[in-house]
Parts: sequence; structure tokens; C-alpha cells
Amino acid sequence: MNAIRLIARDEWRLLRRNRVAMLGLLMLIALSILAALTSISSRDNSDAIRARFQQQADAAFDGAPARHPHRMVHYGHFVFRPLPVLAAFDPGVDAFTGNTIYLEGHRQNSANFGDVRQSSLLVRFGQLTPAFVLQVLAPLMLIFIGFGAVARERERGTIRQMFAHGVSARSLLLGKAWGLATIAALMLAPAALALGWLMTVEGAPRVPGLLMLGGYALYLAIWVLLITLASALAAQARTALMALIGIWAFAVILLPRIAPDLALAANPALTRLETDIAIQRDLRAMGDSHNPDDPFFNAFKARTLQQYGVDKVEDLPVNYRGLLALEGEKLTSKLFDDYATRQFKAQKAQSQQTDLVGLFSPAIALRRASMAIAGTDLEGHRRFLSQSEAYRFDIVQQLNELQAKSIAYTDDSNRNKDPEAARRVRIDPKNWQDVPDFTYRGASTPEKVKAALPGLAMLLTWLVALLLGVHFTVRRLEAVA
Repeated sequence: MNAIRLIARDEWRLLRRNRVAMLGLLMLIALSILAALTSISSRDNSDAIRARFQQQADAAFDGAPARHPHRMVHYGHFVFRPLPVLAAFDPGVDAFTGNTIYLEGHRQNSANFGDVRQSSLLVRFGQLTPAFVLQVLAPLMLIFIGFGAVARERERGTIRQMFAHGVSARSLLLGKAWGLATIAALMLAPAALALGWLMTVEGAPRVPGLLMLGGYALYLAIWVLLITLASALAAQARTALMALIGIWAFAVILLPRIAPDLALAANPALTRLETDIAIQRDLRAMGDSHNPDDPFFNAFKARTLQQYGVDKVEDLPVNYRGLLALEGEKLTSKLFDDYATRQFKAQKAQSQQTDLVGLFSPAIALRRASMAIAGTDLEGHRRFLSQSEAYRFDIVQQLNELQAKSIAYTDDSNRNKDPEAARRVRIDPKNWQDVPDFTYRGASTPEKVKAALPGLAMLLTWLVALLLGVHFTVRRLEAVA
């Protein structure tokens, strides 16, 4: 243990003498601090803006004057997805998916106003967040600092002298790795402080926050072992440098970019335009409630008359137009849900296939775990879509039920011809003021942990594989010595 500590101390001493490495390390730490500050501020501002717009949308909906309930169905409502606290650390897919949905009758709209659609294309290459700095930049800085840790000892011929003085190959590798791990810990420190702030001040749940920190520590440990192994196996330091840069470019830049395209090619899904066309085709085949000769709704009319024991719709104790609206919305919403389920299923298959690439890239595995813990993964977006659709359906059906029970069929039929009938079909605004506001329910801590397990398991697989690599490299160095 003394030998390992001495070797690690020697690495720290060399780092202090290397002004370029020290400057690079200080710049990365400063960048991490800047990323944490700007990301937390951006998240807080964005969440405050969404909350304010949600209040305005709720006030506009509640403040609508007396009118026909079906007018309120088409008047619609806006809902906004609030950002989870840990989105300040890893915003995930939020910039790509959108955060606002317009809810209206007979339609299921997509989320809008994603940052990528409104900003420069540079957003697609990554936002300056603590997650981006640790996932992309920290490994590269570790490479430039540690690529020659063992290789330079071989080039100088000091490695044999160390072995001759009783230093084992195991102590050599662990000492070099320990020295580099300390540098990685310095890189992780600003992120740890940011997570501490989010947990203690902004109310982020502690278990996901600590799990997030552990995941990034595991990721940097993987790079520390990988750099140490490459330096030990390479004949020259520059060979180790070129190999490590190639690995970094492939695992951190290339694979995360092409993996989604490969998954999309293997599991194709309908585009939004194709989905809209297919839905409209199915809606036409389903029937038209405005067509008096439509067979489906004629059958519905016959069943309704039989249910109430009357011969014509004017004799019904409820407004037949409201019943038609209730039935039509139920049918169209079921169709929307069917297409959404297919889309979610295809996206899940694509996501699972992308996750498998994590076996070749620890960066992909970390991103999967990080977004799941933060609640900013694709599943979080799916939750928002599903909850907003359920809310839309409930609002529309409440308004349709008001049309069926609060408005006479005769007045509803004559509202465009008779001013008095038009006045009577406008009901009290209190009816939509009583509609509850939209409340988004994010994933619970157990759900976040469960979603992060596949990514964390892949990171642990990488760590075990590299530890085995260290074992075999130790044996090889001992044989050479």
C-alpha cells in the first residue's frame, strides 16, 4: 500500500509541474462550475416561465364567459410540462420533445416548443450542462493527463528499475490509476456540489441525487482504468494517446450519434404526418356523426332510443346531440390511444436497441441511467403525453356531458336560428371553473431507480471487464519484467 501511495503521489507531483495539464484541469473545473450555475439558473427560469404560462392558461380557461359547452370543447386548453429538479443537471430529451400541448376536442396534438426547433442547430450537439461536461469533456481531459502514466516509464527505462527495487506490476498500475482517479475526483467535485445544492436547497430527492453522483463516479472510474490499461499496453506514449483519442471519439461522439439511426432503421415507426393521415383515414372509415345516413351512428341512435324507451330523439330526457358528442369523442380518443400505444411501443424498441450499444460505449449506458434518474428520459415525455391526453379526454367528456344534461335538444337544434335558444344554450361559466387544473405526476423514486438499473448494470459490466483487464495486464508486465 505504501508503494501504491508513493506512485500516486509522484503522479500528482508530475501534474503540478505540467503547466499545460494544470491549466487544462483548472479550465475544466471552471467550465464545470459555469455549466452548473448556468444550467441551474436556466432550469429555474424555464420552470418559472412554464408555471406562469400554465397559470395564465388556467385563468383564461376558467375566465371564459357563458357559452355553449361544445364551444368550450373547441376553445381548448394549454398544458405545460414542469421540469424536474434534476433536469438542471441533465436536461435529457426535453430540448427535443417539446413541453407544451394544446388540448382540444376531436384531436390529439403533439408537444411543441422544443428548444431544438427554436434555437441554433448547435443545440443538437449538446448543451452546456454538468452532465455534458462529465460525459464528453472530462474523459478527454483525463486522456491528455494520463495517457503517458505507464508508457513514459517504459520509454525512460525506469519501469525495470522500479521492478528491481521491489515495486510490483500490480502496485505500479494501481498507483497510476489512483493518481489519475484523484484528478477525476477533482473534475467531479463541481458536479457533486451542484447535486448537493439541488438536493438541499431546491428539493431534489436524495436517493436519485446520490445515485446520479455514483453513476458519474463509476463512469469516470471506467475511464481511469481504461486510460491506465492503454498506457500500460502501448509501446510508446503517443501510441497510447492516439488509441485513447480514437476510443473516445468512437465511444463518446460517434456511437451515441449513429445508435439512434441504427435503431430507427431496425424498428421503423410512422412519422407524425403519416400518423395523422392514417388517423384521418380510420376516422372516415369509423363513421361521421354529422351524416344522418351514417350506418354506425344510425345504429347508435337506434340503441339510444331503445335504451330510453322512446321513438324519437326529441322525446329523450337528455340532449341527443350531447350523447353524440360523448360517443364520438370516446371513439376518436380510443383511436388516438391505439396509435399512441403503437408509437410508444416502437420508440421503446428503438430505445432498448440503442441501450444495447451501451455494451460498446459507456457514454450511452451513462446517458440512459442519468436521464432516467433525472426524470428527463423518453419515459418522462411519454408520461406527460399520456397524462395530458387523459386530462384532455376528461375535460372534453365533462363538457359533452354538460351539453347532454344541461341543454335542451330543441334549443340546441335551433340555437343558430332562434336568439332566445342561442341565449339558453350558454351555460354558467362556473361549470368549467370547477374543472380541476392539470397536475403532472413525475416518476417516483423507485420507478427512477428501476429505469436506471439497465444503464448502471452496463457501467458495472464495463468496470468488471476493465478490472479483469488490469489483472491480465499485471501478469503480462510481470512476465516482461
